[in-house]
Amino acid sequence: MFYVYLLRSLVDSRYYIGQSEDCDRRLERHNAGFVPATKHRRPLVLVGYEEFASRSEARFREFQLKKSSSERQKFYRKLD
Repeated sequence: MFYVYLLRSLVDSRYYIGQSEDCDRRLERHNAGFVPATKHRRPLVLVGYEEFASRSEARFREFQLKKSSSERQKFYRKLD
């Protein structure tokens, strides 16, 4: 399974959307400072995720969420 996940920063309450095969391991990497986009916003918590059968489906959904503010807002409301 592949996931599109939603993280929230405990510093500034902003969200981050990403995709991964292992949400827990990916969250650990974010919180360890290995991800430049979230390094300055640590600590982060996993808010939720959507599951997909393939990486291409997860990547497309991540792209869709990052491009469309209305889709992103629906995603936030659904998971938060």
